Amino acid sequence: MGVLDTLGTDRVFYFFEEITKIPHGSGNEAALAQYILDFAQTRNLESRTDAAGNVVVKKAASEGYEQAPGVILQGHMDMVCEKMGELAHDFTTDPLKLQIDGDFISANDTTLGADDGIAVAYMLALLDNKELAHPAIEAVFTTEEETGMGGAKALDTSDLRGKYFINMDSEEEGKFLVSCCGGRRVHVSLPVRRESKQVNAQPYLLKISGLKGGHSGSDIHLQRASANQLMGRLLYTLQKNVTFSLVCIDGGKMDNAICRETEAVVALETEAAKVAERIITEMEQTLKEEYRRTDADMIITWEALREEVAEVLTEDTKQRVLSILTLLPYGVITVSHEIDGLVESSNNIGVVRTTADTVAFENAVRSAVASRKEWICDKIATIAALCGADAESSNDYPGWMYRSDSHLLVLLQEAYRDTTGREPEMTAMHAGVECGLFAEKMPWLDMVSLGPDMYDVHTPQERLSISSTIRTWNFLKEALRRMK
Repeated sequence: MGVLDTLGTDRVFYFFEEITKIPHGSGNEAALAQYILDFAQTRNLESRTDAAGNVVVKKAASEGYEQAPGVILQGHMDMVCEKMGELAHDFTTDPLKLQIDGDFISANDTTLGADDGIAVAYMLALLDNKELAHPAIEAVFTTEEETGMGGAKALDTSDLRGKYFINMDSEEEGKFLVSCCGGRRVHVSLPVRRESKQVNAQPYLLKISGLKGGHSGSDIHLQRASANQLMGRLLYTLQKNVTFSLVCIDGGKMDNAICRETEAVVALETEAAKVAERIITEMEQTLKEEYRRTDADMIITWEALREEVAEVLTEDTKQRVLSILTLLPYGVITVSHEIDGLVESSNNIGVVRTTADTVAFENAVRSAVASRKEWICDKIATIAALCGADAESSNDYPGWMYRSDSHLLVLLQEAYRDTTGREPEMTAMHAGVECGLFAEKMPWLDMVSLGPDMYDVHTPQERLSISSTIRTWNFLKEALRRMK
């Protein structure tokens, strides 16, 4: 038996568990795409794939709905791959290990992939259901959403005929998303020079861990700590008090995930190490106090390494690394003057990585205002230039503007109210969704994004509400029934 077998619900949870057995991190969606294509073939549903790995499956309208406007259902196949510490889990080969705790489904010390695996499960269950009343359905499964929406950018939409568009990449039940920010990735690359380590210098590992992390779009307003930013601050404070060399610095795995862990290797002499240990202890208390409400479990560790280190970064290179980390913006930059509480612009220093030739800094810039997005990217490029680094932008995607005449929104609000007894909300969000790209390609679409309750996505604490998943499923079926 599967872990979720007892949950029922028209095979939604069955398909979700099947998805978690198939590795599908960003760039590794081929196996899941093939699973969907095989699913369609066995049910005699029209399907296609493309060079970007996207999959489109079409299901004809049920009897009586032949003249109704068609609906496009959309979600992405890829997931963010995060795990706890040194957990022996290979996201390219290993299935996720599911567990149920009360109302929540989670994975054992890894991300769950409910973002956006539950959308894939909903679509498969809708395509599989022979009793469902619905207009023509075009189910679109896209790739590499988490790394810049590459699949949606590459998708040929010329054969899609739907008028309504339901994206299922939102994480709060009953909050219908009608607008989102655009974004861009900015890669800063600093060339490095190295020199021999001083003979009497001992290498130490400095590590920041225990942070909550989260989604750099939907969680950025919570002002949680970034381990990458804090490491820059810690090293900057350290250099004001002791002489040390920097060997390397590494933190984060995804530019759109708030960094939870960062480590740096430094080298310094015995007396300096004693002073450094005292400063690090004091800084740990300072930072834990500053972030006591958002990251109370923060831990800063300091330990001597047994492994020998032959080379360190030159002093000049070290200063450039610390300057970049000190100057790069992190977190909320501007807030909206039109929608109360909405973050308008932000940046996330998601990844810092030392390689043989460079120290790289991966930034995820977001803004609801295109000109502000451009300005933030210009600022980052200026910081890079002043520090002798290169800045390269990629994965630009547009925002999605609110339509005040949305018939789909009214239909969904009424169906949700009638099936749940709850009053739905209309909202906008700081995170980007693929609606912006579809709106650009298909400007006639009437679009809404929705989904069940999920928590701590993009972290190993990610969990999916069972009751919310069921309510959202029943609401989706009713909404489709009303599209006659």
